[in-house]
Amino acid sequence: MKTIRALALTAAALTVTAGLVGCGSDDNSSKPAADGRISGTVTVFAAASLTDTFNQLGHDFEAAHPGVKVVFSYGGSSALAQQINQGAPADVFASAAPANMKQVVDTGEITAPQATFVSNRLEIAVPKGNPGHITGLADFGKAGSRTALCAEQVPCGAAATQVFQIAGITPQPVTREQDVKAALTKVTLDEVDAALVYRTDVQAAGDKVQGIDFPESAKAINTYPIAPLAKAPNAAGAAAFVDFIKGDQAKKVFAAAGFDTP
Repeated sequence: MKTIRALALTAAALTVTAGLVGCGSDDNSSKPAADGRISGTVTVFAAASLTDTFNQLGHDFEAAHPGVKVVFSYGGSSALAQQINQGAPADVFASAAPANMKQVVDTGEITAPQATFVSNRLEIAVPKGNPGHITGLADFGKAGSRTALCAEQVPCGAAATQVFQIAGITPQPVTREQDVKAALTKVTLDEVDAALVYRTDVQAAGDKVQGIDFPESAKAINTYPIAPLAKAPNAAGAAAFVDFIKGDQAKKVFAAAGFDTP
């Protein structure tokens, strides 16, 4: 009886092992085809300020690689870095600042070289018609002004802190938002008189808002790094997407949106 039971267990183990090998061989989503084509889904975690450009470039990438689907998750770079470090499955991380990329590099979630693909600077956004009569950065330090800033831990908030220090202004925001798109929404809904956002966001909003430049913005420029993740479920797709974002076609899209490119 013991011999028969042992043989049965051995046969079961072999069956399970064979099944696992079969599943692995059927899943080619992370491997390029023999002719170099990629397939499957590419999941990209990207800073909120990249929403419009990445949505367009995602469609362009899919058109260049039939059968591939790009899925984006947008948000504050600090929150995205935390999600990646906690095990959220993703293939690519595009951050609005090197500091948040470093959070992921330090945990070993990114081991490949990262590349800076664009840079951006802050601009004051006000509702159409400028009902709050905002004239410059000093208005963010005035009591009674309804202003919005990004949370200090996200790149647009860190850049804002830097420009206020340069200008010698103590801001008095009525709200701090978790990403730049949320701060801009406060302006478009006329819930604040002004928000400090990126100039690309002002441009993307069209005639919904007006932009006001200020000289200190040139001293707090954000650079955006991108890299494939070490545990990317679709490593081949991740590498191809990063290369695409660094390419000439993408540079034209970024320049049209108001980003500076290397």
